Amino acid sequence: MHIIDTHSHLWLRQDTQWNGLPIRTIHDGRSIFLGEEVQMLPPFMIDGVNSAEVFLSNMNYAQVSAAVVVQELIDGCQNDYLLEVSRRYPDRFLVTGMVDCFGDHPSEEASRLIEQGFKGISIPGHRLIVDNQRVYLDSPKMIAMFKLMEQHDLFLSVTLADGDMQVAELENVIAACPRLRIAIGHFGMPVCQRWQEQVKLARHPNVMIESGGITWLYNSEFYPFPSAIRAIREAAGLVGMEKLMWGSDYPRTITAITYRMSYDFILKSQELSHEEKELFLGANAARFYGLKDLIDLPYIKNMSE
Repeated sequence: MHIIDTHSHLWLRQDTQWNGLPIRTIHDGRSIFLGEEVQMLPPFMIDGVNSAEVFLSNMNYAQVSAAVVVQELIDGCQNDYLLEVSRRYPDRFLVTGMVDCFGDHPSEEASRLIEQGFKGISIPGHRLIVDNQRVYLDSPKMIAMFKLMEQHDLFLSVTLADGDMQVAELENVIAACPRLRIAIGHFGMPVCQRWQEQVKLARHPNVMIESGGITWLYNSEFYPFPSAIRAIREAAGLVGMEKLMWGSDYPRTITAITYRMSYDFILKSQELSHEEKELFLGANAARFYGLKDLIDLPYIKNMSE
C-alpha cells in the first residue's frame, strides 16, 4: 500500500508568539513554548531546524510516499520555506500556506498564496481564541476567504478547539462553501468531551478527518495505543472508514516514539481489516488530495535485524 501522512510540520526556526507568550528555538531540539522550556524536537536535531531533508529521510525509512505539510501559529509563518520545499520536492510534499486570520483582510493574503501556487491553506482554529480576542470561522471576512478557496479548489486544513466549541461555526462554513474540501485535524481531539461532534462533520461530502497527533493524545498510554484504535473504530462507526486519514503530527510526536511507530500500531492492530488499513493509511488521502504517481519505497532492513 502507499502510505500518506496528512498532518506534518516543517520549519527553519521557531521565533514567534501566541496570546502574548513567546515560542522560540533554543538548543538541543528544545524551544521556549508559551513561557516553558519543552523538548520540541528529538534531541539529535540540535540546531532546531526541522527541515524537509531530515523529514524525507524519516519518510524513506518508514516507507511513507508523501506528506501534507500543515502550518501552526506556534511555529510562525513558514510560507516562504514551504513554497521552496514544494518546488524542490513536488512529488513528496503537498504544502499549505497560512494567513493572518486576526487581520482585516485574510482573503487578500489567500489570493497572494493562490498566485504563488499553494494548493491549500491551514487554519489552526483553536489558536483563534485568545484572552482578548476571538476570530469566528464563520465571520464575514473568513467566509470571503473560504469562498475564494472554493472557487480555486484549494483545500482547508483546520484544527478546532476542544469538543464542539467551534463545530457550529464550521457547519456554517460548510453550508456557505459546500464544495470546499476540508480536512479536520487532531482526529477531533478524542480525549475531550463531545469530540464526536467534530467527527460527524465528515458526514458532509467534502469533509474528512485526519489523525495528526493521535499518538500524542494517548502518550501516557503509549505504544500500541489501544485507546487510539478504539477511537478510530468509533469514528468509523460514525462516518465510515472512507472518511478517515492518517496523520503523524511530525516532528513533535517523535520526541516520544519513532516516525514509523506513529502508524505501525495501526498496521499491527487486529481490530482493523487489511482494507480498512489501506483506506486509512493512504487510499483516502490520495483520493481527497488528488495525489497520483506516488513513489514506491522498498523496505530497508535494520542492521540489528
